Amino acid sequence: MTMRPSGESHMVRDLPSSSVSIRDLFLEAVSALLARPSRSALTALGTVLGVGALVSTLGIAQTAGNQIITRFDELAATEVVAEGQRIGFGSGSRAAVALPWDSGDRIERLNGVVAAGTLSDVDTAGALATSVPVTDPLGSTAFDIPVVAVSPGLFGAVRAELSTGRFFDEGHDRNGDKVVVLGAAAAQRLNVTRVDNRPAIKVGEEAFVVVGILADVQREPSLLSRIIIPNGAARSRYTLAAPTEVHVETDVGASRLIAGQVPTALAPGREELVVVKAAPDPTQVRNRVEGDINALFIVLGSVSLLVGAIGIANVTLVSVLERRGEIGLRRAVGAARRHIASQFLVESTLLGALGGLIGTSAGILLIVGVSAARDWTPVLEPWLPFIAPIAGALVGLLAGVYPALKAANTEPIAALRG
Repeated sequence: MTMRPSGESHMVRDLPSSSVSIRDLFLEAVSALLARPSRSALTALGTVLGVGALVSTLGIAQTAGNQIITRFDELAATEVVAEGQRIGFGSGSRAAVALPWDSGDRIERLNGVVAAGTLSDVDTAGALATSVPVTDPLGSTAFDIPVVAVSPGLFGAVRAELSTGRFFDEGHDRNGDKVVVLGAAAAQRLNVTRVDNRPAIKVGEEAFVVVGILADVQREPSLLSRIIIPNGAARSRYTLAAPTEVHVETDVGASRLIAGQVPTALAPGREELVVVKAAPDPTQVRNRVEGDINALFIVLGSVSLLVGAIGIANVTLVSVLERRGEIGLRRAVGAARRHIASQFLVESTLLGALGGLIGTSAGILLIVGVSAARDWTPVLEPWLPFIAPIAGALVGLLAGVYPALKAANTEPIAALRG
């Protein structure tokens, strides 16, 4: 009587209960990948490119969007312009609603308004402008220089700066005084360089005293080549019927709110006849830029990830065929199907994770490089460097499912014979 059958029976009963620890699976997978380092590196390259493209795309898009916010023109972001809706076309058009003369005062009462004033083109019937200095060695010369009428608040609303003299005030406007402020280009053409000797100019037969000369205008640069007179003078001398438009400077962040309140302040009950222009919300501009960039490059990154997944699946499948003898031997000494499948799944997952980690690093370096070249501040979501390698590992895991199942279904006898 021999104990061999009993031992064999005992051994057969032990096989299903065999187990492999996670540590062993990991070490075996690492050993298999290191046994073919060149193949492993090339296999992971597809995932590197895919993850790197995704990370760099998202980071560069967010960085560019952030630059729109930080470099958005503060002048435009705090400017609101209102005018009456136009009826007709060309020179015969007219405003459907006449803006009130106290438009600037009405708007300045709104919370968030820094300054407001009216601006209107004046019809001088083709009158030419001439300078009337105390002594004019060059002689008097006539020029066709446009004339505009403004309220005193406009100078603050357009951020005008003087080179000499002063702006006219509410008293000049109310009394219809014949005073002017010259733009820098207009003053140069009229040969007026100083105001301490109270120089005068003439527009047609109307004489005006020059009280100031502009040096710069941050908004409405056309004023630099204009003759600027008070509304009161334009009403009395040129029968100006109503202001053409109102310019408003707001506090930062208040322009959208003020733009909604201006029509009510200027034309209560007829708000729809007032046209208001305000700068678009920079956040919306940034979101559109990010969306356009992401829509293009995320597709490219996804295609790269798909190529990487196919590469991992292909190489893992080839590895299964090359290691049929190893698979058969493991099955013969007690390894279960799940152990074989787990080993190949771990290998493909490690390849994906390695590609994701390298791709994430490459993407971050690309973001920093582009930002440094453009003098930008790099911006990246804090979760992205952690999620991207996980995404690479997930790609590797999915790519290894079919090869792992094929390896697990390999019969030990057929594998050993092969």
